Amino acid sequence: MTDRPASWRMPTPKQMEKLAAEAARRPSASTAAPEAQLSAEYWESVLKDPRAGTTEAQMRQRRLSEVQRHALRVSCRRCERTVEIQTADAVRFYGANALWKDVAQRLLDNTCQQRTGRHEEDGCWPAFETP
Repeated sequence: MTDRPASWRMPTPKQMEKLAAEAARRPSASTAAPEAQLSAEYWESVLKDPRAGTTEAQMRQRRLSEVQRHALRVSCRRCERTVEIQTADAVRFYGANALWKDVAQRLLDNTCQQRTGRHEEDGCWPAFETP
């Protein structure tokens, strides 16, 4: 054993109970005042976010030229595969006016691994990441 200072020793059960009781009496930052007002700067930044006030369906309907993210990502609910493309590349390949949902479906379909031969069952089922 190495010689360690007394502060490194494990607390006794009595000390642990005392520490637990003190922690229970003292409110932590995460539990203190859940109804506390958030700062005006916080709300201003939330409302300035381009995604504020839009639904997931509206986001899928965005044209690539309207997407602010550097990369676009879509995953398949069926095979759990994820495909990612840089927004600039997507614009170059599919055009600035292409809808994000159409591009995402094409990206998945081009590399689909679930082929049964039946049109109704073939293909991937997109789960869109929020652009």
